[in-house]
Amino acid sequence: MPDSIEISRELACQVLWVFGYEGFPGGTFQSKVLDLIAHADKVNEARLTLAFPAEVAAVRIAKHDEDGIAKLRAIADGQAAA
Repeated sequence: MPDSIEISRELACQVLWVFGYEGFPGGTFQSKVLDLIAHADKVNEARLTLAFPAEVAAVRIAKHDEDGIAKLRAIADGQAAA
């Protein structure tokens, strides 16, 4: 996945919400997409990346980065860009 994918403040808030942190839910479709990505195996996650690159990148940060939640919080607060 390219490093140039931008994660918006809104998306960071939505991903935080999906993982049970502060933030807010997306609309019905967006919430279902994020939940699907969060539960996808590697093959299906790769497929979802084609249609939803920013969403997959944000979920990967939450799931796999040691300080991923802190990174998403910083993006959501406008203190960092991703």
